[in-house]
Amino acid sequence: MTHIGNRIYLASRSPRRRELLQQIGIAFESLLLREDLRRGADVDEAPAPGESASAYVSRVARAKAEAGWRRIADRRLPPHPVLAADTTVVLDGGIIGKPADARCAHQLLRRLSGQMHQVMTAVAVAREARVESALSTSAVEFRELADGEIRRYVALGEPLDKAGAYAIQGHAAVFVRAISGSYSGIVGLPLFETAELLGRFDVAPK
Repeated sequence: MTHIGNRIYLASRSPRRRELLQQIGIAFESLLLREDLRRGADVDEAPAPGESASAYVSRVARAKAEAGWRRIADRRLPPHPVLAADTTVVLDGGIIGKPADARCAHQLLRRLSGQMHQVMTAVAVAREARVESALSTSAVEFRELADGEIRRYVALGEPLDKAGAYAIQGHAAVFVRAISGSYSGIVGLPLFETAELLGRFDVAPK
C-alpha cells in the first residue's frame, strides 16, 4: 500500500485528542477500536508484571496504532497513517489508571492531594510495517484538597473516564499548583511530539 493524501486516522475515542489535532490543523478521521472485553478488546491495556510506567504507556500506544492499521487494512480503507496515544498518571512509581467508580475516584484524588505526580502520554504512528512512537513526561503538583471539594468534583462526573481521576482542562484546573512539561501532553496528546512524528510520515497541518 502507498500513502495517499495529507490525512490520518485517529485511533481514539477521546474528544480532547480530537480537539488538540484540530488545534494544529491536522486533517483526520476517527477510527474506533474495540474496548468491550466480551467481544474481544483490540488492545490489552493491563500493565504487565514489573512493567515500568514509561514502558507500559508506550507499549499500549504502539499496540493501539498497530491495531488501528490492521483494522483499516482489513476494511481496505485508504491507507493513511494511524495515530494513537495513551496517558497514565504515576505517583511514587506506581501507575494510576482510570477510576472504576466514584468511590475509587475519591480515593485517587485523596492520594494526589498535596503531592507531585507525573503524567506520561505516549503517542504512536503506524503505517504498514512501520511504527514510531514518542513519550512525553510532565510533572503536576496538586495543592491540598479538602474532602468536601473532592466530593463535589467527583459528583460532577468529570473524573470517571480520566487517568488519575482528573481533567486538567476542566474543573480540576483549580487543584493544580504547578506543572512542568507539556500541557497538551497532560490533557492527552503532546502536540510537539505529535507534530514531529507526523512529519516523519509526511503529514503536516493543512
